[in-house]
Amino acid sequence: MLALGTTLEANAMTSQNLLAHVTALLDQSGCVEGAMQHANSGTHLLRHRGTTGLNATVYRPLLCLILQGAKQVGSTTRTLTVRAGQSLVVSHTLPVVSRITQASSENPYTALVFPLDLDLLRSLAPSVAPALNAPSTDPFSICLCETDPGLEDALHRYFLQCEDEAARQLLAPITSREVHARLLIGQHAQGLQRLLWHESSASRIFLATRDIQANLSDTMVVGDLAQRIGMSNSAFFEQFKAVTGTSPLQYQKDLRLLKARDDLRASRAKISEIAFSVGYESSAQFSREYSRKFGRSPRQDRELEAGV
Repeated sequence: MLALGTTLEANAMTSQNLLAHVTALLDQSGCVEGAMQHANSGTHLLRHRGTTGLNATVYRPLLCLILQGAKQVGSTTRTLTVRAGQSLVVSHTLPVVSRITQASSENPYTALVFPLDLDLLRSLAPSVAPALNAPSTDPFSICLCETDPGLEDALHRYFLQCEDEAARQLLAPITSREVHARLLIGQHAQGLQRLLWHESSASRIFLATRDIQANLSDTMVVGDLAQRIGMSNSAFFEQFKAVTGTSPLQYQKDLRLLKARDDLRASRAKISEIAFSVGYESSAQFSREYSRKFGRSPRQDRELEAGV
């Protein structure tokens, strides 16, 4: 019992050390609210002092640790609630909707996002015993687990190493490799190994999502895409929805609208030009679907972003 208590105290200390370090980095950057990119580590750090409304964005393969507070995240058909002490691994590029559900000025929502290197994971996978026969068989590409203290410790060391030039060049890459390795042997192992297994449904759907992203403005023929990745139409539709939480056509539409929103905010191109560039043939249809997804017309969104 004494050993268990000591272990729990050590785990809690590890979590607190990581939270304190991320909080210090946010304070140093002057980021009171929102997200910041931490250049030295390549991570994104987030802090919100209150709950938020729904926010649509794109998740790319990543590890997200919730250090304080809670949020809901999901697709059109799946929603997960993730709290402090838990972590998400996202294995596929995924349009998601999220909102902060627990945050305050005294205890702001705080999280870190660590991008995943799929090539590194693939290079490590042959050395890991398969976890494909584990009890959980949920194919959804967002995997929620309790955060392993060893993973938190590795991330804390990674941040410390990134503060020094020599350590950042020599030690941080080794610790980044350790973070990826811990994901392959920890609670997130099954979801990642499904993706890395060459002939798995998850790996085939990954190829399909990559194809959609690369040809975002093209008209999608679902049957042709299914054939290219070696699946029947029915199996492809079923597995695509199981992995991404949405249909192939809705997946493409969400990515188109999210890219259009980014383009609206980053350029002064005409709204009709942006609509056509992401694959819409009608600017009126684009405006309707944009308003339905984001609650504002493209013009209103651009004016709001510009402070007009």
